[in-house]
Amino acid sequence: MSTKIIVLAAGKGTRMKSATPKVLHKLAGKSLLQHVLDNVARLEPEGIYTVIGHGAEQVVAEIGDAVTFVTQTEQKGTGHAVQQALDYLAPDDDVIIAYGDVPLTQPDTFSELLSACHAESLGLLTVNLDDPTGYGRILRDEQQRVTGIVEHKDATDTERTIQEVNTGMLSVKGGVLKDLLSRINNDNAQGEYYLTDIFALAVAEGMRIQTVQPDATWEVAGVNSRIQLAELERVYQQTIAEQLMANGVTLADPQRLDVRGELRTGQDVEIDVNCVFEGDVVLGDNVVIGPNCLVRNAKLADGCVVHANCVIEEAEIGADSTVGPFARIRPGTHLKGGAHIGNFVEIKNATIDLGSKVNHLSYVGDCDIGQGTNVGAGTITCNYDGANKHRTVMGNNVFIGSNAALVAPVTINDGATVGAGSVITQDVAEQQLAFTRAPQTAITDWQRPTKNK
Repeated sequence: MSTKIIVLAAGKGTRMKSATPKVLHKLAGKSLLQHVLDNVARLEPEGIYTVIGHGAEQVVAEIGDAVTFVTQTEQKGTGHAVQQALDYLAPDDDVIIAYGDVPLTQPDTFSELLSACHAESLGLLTVNLDDPTGYGRILRDEQQRVTGIVEHKDATDTERTIQEVNTGMLSVKGGVLKDLLSRINNDNAQGEYYLTDIFALAVAEGMRIQTVQPDATWEVAGVNSRIQLAELERVYQQTIAEQLMANGVTLADPQRLDVRGELRTGQDVEIDVNCVFEGDVVLGDNVVIGPNCLVRNAKLADGCVVHANCVIEEAEIGADSTVGPFARIRPGTHLKGGAHIGNFVEIKNATIDLGSKVNHLSYVGDCDIGQGTNVGAGTITCNYDGANKHRTVMGNNVFIGSNAALVAPVTINDGATVGAGSVITQDVAEQQLAFTRAPQTAITDWQRPTKNK
């Protein structure tokens, strides 16, 4: 016996009004379908079979080979879609059917649904809605046993008052599923083969329908329009915000936070408004993030302060370092601790040791900087010769004057000083002063040019 998952992802998503297949639209930086695949993967199934149709090539290119794709060439309903994957199922398999446009069903909910699947019963995920319009209604007898599901378009006025609805997700034995699907028809308002019709057939054979409900209705919310996508985005972000605050994070405004990946935090972290965290981000204890910052795939150690309007990506910021405001820390950067990167500074693929400073309007790329070094305003490392990148090395306690250009490859050794306005093309020895500067010229009684009349 093994667990197998069928994910239905063949729909076009007409209401999205997009050339992108609906299941590839992003929620929290990840496609709807990928959310589903990641959640069901937590069950450690033997196989995941994703039924695709509209935009199949795009879906395969986006998702890759982590799942088995099955193509539904004609759109004939959910029952027909599931039939495309039946060849992969064994009679004793425990099968879950999920949907590629319902992204936030939690692994625990899937696990509970799976536990309702037995040889004599089917599991059905239902939810109670204040407004069940458009959903299939759960039909029960006087003993509250499920007798079937009726789609909204086929329901009577009385049946439409029922608030318990079908989410479409279910669990069933592989052999039972094959048998029931072989006997459904398309005698309904849509002329489609409804997966839900298997429940009435199962009840008629004396099987039980065991219902399971999620902890929150947003777990079973589907996306059919950009409006619904935006609504679910905020629900997801609010959930993340509440988790962060429960873990000791102070959020200036939980409504103005976006986490598009995994954000791990220490104690007493403070995050101001309009901050975006992408990929894998780690914030140590007492980290402070100012407003309007983007942090992507980065690690910030204890005591770091990031001022307003900074971008930090694929970098490691050492303890008690300060960044910004308006700084950009690019991939490959490692600040070892106590470093100061100031306003309008760009750092790329550089290692900056303890206590060094690049405070104003500078570009430092492909560079190694020692301890206690000060890089003056307007300094740039000229690291690219038009074909190849070269490194600049600055030792400990180096002082670089303002508006200097360091033409790599070049080394400024310990304790050396570079005069302001210099273009340095050769190595500078320890404790040496180096500068390149034309003599100052003065013209007495200089007459400024005037405009022609």
